[in-house]
Amino acid sequence: MKAVQFSEYGGPEVLHVVEVDEPHAGPGQVRIAVRAAGVNPSDWKRLAGQYREFEEVTFPSGIGVEASGIVDEVGPGVSNVSVGDAVFGCGEHAMAMAQYAVLTHWAKKPDDLSFEVAGGLPVIADTATRALDEVGVKSGETLLVSGASGGIGSAVLQFARLRGITVIGTASAQKHDYLRELGAIPTTYGPGLAERVRELAPKGVDAALDLAGSGIISELIEIVGDPSRVLSVADFSAPQYGAKFSSGPPKDLERVLADVARLCSEGLFRLRVEQTFPLEQTVEAQEVSAKGHVTGKLIISVA
Repeated sequence: MKAVQFSEYGGPEVLHVVEVDEPHAGPGQVRIAVRAAGVNPSDWKRLAGQYREFEEVTFPSGIGVEASGIVDEVGPGVSNVSVGDAVFGCGEHAMAMAQYAVLTHWAKKPDDLSFEVAGGLPVIADTATRALDEVGVKSGETLLVSGASGGIGSAVLQFARLRGITVIGTASAQKHDYLRELGAIPTTYGPGLAERVRELAPKGVDAALDLAGSGIISELIEIVGDPSRVLSVADFSAPQYGAKFSSGPPKDLERVLADVARLCSEGLFRLRVEQTFPLEQTVEAQEVSAKGHVTGKLIISVA
């Protein structure tokens, strides 16, 4: 089968589409014929070796941790899906950008949800849910989100709205209408953020999330006034300031996936797919992702 792999650390240019043996579903797993795979910042960060201190990579390595597709193998102990079912989910190893992928966590894809959107949901739904839970923001409180227009930000804004949380989100000016559509109060990033936030939230901000990793942890702490209520999913240095850093593994991912699928079907959650690329253009997709200006998600279309 065709799969995207890399054999050394570097930029997106080290990725190649190669022929490899097909994987097979083990106990508690399913294999899918991949229809779409999500592109995430963690992909190019893994490529660059940023995770090597806490994640072992064996070369050659695949790429991509989330996908949607049609089940074509069911491993021992799996009873909630059958061959032919449409599902979306995550795998244990980064090998989703391929013609076939093994999933360890999944949910059934609703008929009214496209494979492209479904393939981009697992990481953002899991990360956004975990970040909101870990930062401890509650209904009636105000949350500041730095880097609000990307995939994770899009999910955070919508989940927060459903939880009754007021959100101020930062993004470039041309993306402010998009943030408003998702229920957030937009503002620009950069110098003067604290002053702009004070004008928008005179009573203060209760918590803050850093989704962009743009080096503003200390500023977010100053705005919130409590480092324990500042959390980053992108800046490894956050704990040095007394803030939190959130990472996997997923918690109760099947429930999170089922919930976001239901919300999509009910029209309460949406994911903007900014651009799709064929498998052969995975390098180009990762280059776009690494520039950091994506609104919503980029998707690799496999079939």
